Amino acid sequence: MTAGHAARDSYYERTGEHTYKPTAHAGGAWSTDEQHFSPLAGLVVHAIDGHLAQRPEPLALARISYDILGRIALDECEITVETLRPGRTIELLEATVVIGGRPVVRARAWLLATLDTASVADSPHEPMPAPEDLAPWAMGDEWNGGYVSSVEVRRTTLSRRGRAAAWVSSPLALVAGEESSALASYVALVDTANGVAVQQDPTAWMFPNLDLTIHLHRQPRGPWTGLDTTVTFGPSGQGLTSSVLHDIDGPVGHAEQILTVRPLPGGRGFLLIRPRGRIARRTREATRSVVERGQRGAAQGAADPA
Repeated sequence: MTAGHAARDSYYERTGEHTYKPTAHAGGAWSTDEQHFSPLAGLVVHAIDGHLAQRPEPLALARISYDILGRIALDECEITVETLRPGRTIELLEATVVIGGRPVVRARAWLLATLDTASVADSPHEPMPAPEDLAPWAMGDEWNGGYVSSVEVRRTTLSRRGRAAAWVSSPLALVAGEESSALASYVALVDTANGVAVQQDPTAWMFPNLDLTIHLHRQPRGPWTGLDTTVTFGPSGQGLTSSVLHDIDGPVGHAEQILTVRPLPGGRGFLLIRPRGRIARRTREATRSVVERGQRGAAQGAADPA
């Protein structure tokens, strides 16, 4: 750090070779004593970057898929990365996030060789309006948590529920005192998509995502992550948040998040109305119980497929 310059605030602090402690800025939107998944997704890419640092021939991350196995407490986490399928031009990695001795996230990433295909590069998706052309949106007025308070969001005017385009950026470092790749910093903002185009009032309904899958046809650059997002709720408790991903040069890929859609007990939440005292504690406990039941069910389904 240069003398006379203060260190940037960060989402995480490194505590060991593979361990990280979240700061208050990583606090979640559904419960402030949990981590928001967005910065953790970026931290996993940061760990993958470290795993690949000594690779003689760099590969490009083309897909990363995260499965959220349970509650992600705002506690120290360990991230391990292993190569499942080594290769010169195609490689598959797996990263596991462990908190309190229990895996809470598993991610798999496909890496592909790069070559010049500029002569055939094309996408049917139009670029989003530039960040400076959209009005700032105070996301913290609708959602709680340290992560939400840390980001700058510029969003289109909503024409209907479940449809919006937004740019997201953050002045915070991913890990204190460490440089992160443009990809890790970009991915650290993608999970915000589930909160920028809500289908229903989150004080009455909860709709946390159980996964996040990102496909990239081009490596993104910062500092803005663009989310052209559509949220769909089905008739039987499942939902889907789908986003075309952009950087300031245009579309870079897609992101998908499966949602468990459930009414909040009593029809009240703690996000917009911010109840206090015993009511707030009871609401947080009820919400956490519903989230954990849904995540346990998803994890059990993965372990015992029909």
